[in-house]
Amino acid sequence: MIIIKSNKGTQKENKPSSDKSFKMIAKTMFGLEEILADELRALGAEDVQPISRAVAFTGTMETLYKANYCCRTALAILRPFAEFEANNNQELYDNVYNIKWEQIIDVDSTFFFESAANSKIFTHSYYAALKTKDAIVDRFKRLFGRRPTIDTENADYKFNIHIYDNKVTLLMNSSGESLHKRGYRQAVGIAPINEVLAAGLIQLSGWKADSHFFDPMCGSGTILIEAAMFANNIPPQYYRKKFGFMKWKEFNNSEWKSVRERADRGIRDFEYEIWGGDIDIKVLEQAEKNLRFAKLHHDVMLFNESFETQQAPEGNCMIITNPPYGERITIDNLNKLYSTIGDRFKNLGEGKTAWLITSDFRAMKNIGLRPSRKIQLYNGALECRFLKFDLYDGSKKAKYQNN
Repeated sequence: MIIIKSNKGTQKENKPSSDKSFKMIAKTMFGLEEILADELRALGAEDVQPISRAVAFTGTMETLYKANYCCRTALAILRPFAEFEANNNQELYDNVYNIKWEQIIDVDSTFFFESAANSKIFTHSYYAALKTKDAIVDRFKRLFGRRPTIDTENADYKFNIHIYDNKVTLLMNSSGESLHKRGYRQAVGIAPINEVLAAGLIQLSGWKADSHFFDPMCGSGTILIEAAMFANNIPPQYYRKKFGFMKWKEFNNSEWKSVRERADRGIRDFEYEIWGGDIDIKVLEQAEKNLRFAKLHHDVMLFNESFETQQAPEGNCMIITNPPYGERITIDNLNKLYSTIGDRFKNLGEGKTAWLITSDFRAMKNIGLRPSRKIQLYNGALECRFLKFDLYDGSKKAKYQNN
């Protein structure tokens, strides 16, 4: 690990052992920060602090492996390795050039930088990333006469550069590809929900895998699969083979295997039922394909049926669904669809809790039920609300809203 305090300050160079603690940042989606913080604490992370769309924490290389393999709501685990001040492009270049990159990456490897800048000095984050790349390439050319190459798709090493005013932080992406890419998705519908968001919805709902689960508009099955994995305590990256940290010079394969095997030993059976339904047979076939790949097709029952006629499992049941928003999926009468959702919710019976996520704030008023809770989230760039409805027996008064 290399920390550069400033242009004029001293440099600290430190390659940590596997049991030495260091700072990390876990990226997530807006609204899931507290959920991710709880996940990290459960894994033994220390100094856990939720921040905007991320959680800062401290841990060892073992913690880093655990966070990548076991956190359902993390998008990436980043490790800061250089911090310095830069007041112009030359200072940025010089500070990056002075880092001993040859101790971090190999000359024959590929790398890529993602950049984010909130600075009056560095107004274009792409240009800052370009200067950073130039400094790395020039150092390798001077030392070895050749250089690592850029790969924007499948780089061996992925780095992030964050600039706030004149403060620059360089981070290594230990995950590689985003952690929402679990590895089980073999087929997708028109508007599949992000796996991390789906897992976050399940956690936010408070479901503890202690009742049945039902998604009446399941599409290609992402919410169902995330629910089944959670219920069976299957690690979220169980189906994934590659992580960015596997290329790191300090990667300890035996320690990684130990982390993975311990997590896998916690897999258990689920005693309740998980149902999914959709009117579109094509997306149900995609859901079936995904479930079979994940070997969860025996745990989830699929029904090709319209929402109006679907029945939920008897008894206590958690219902979570992601209906069309009218964005990427067009529908003739979105207001009518949401009215139908409300009517169906009113008749599903007591002992059930229903949640749905939507970005259409006008259409959701047609549900006709007063939500007992609203949570602000984002599905990609779309601002959404995750709404909770406590369902009652038809003979009792439901909580309605008249608008």
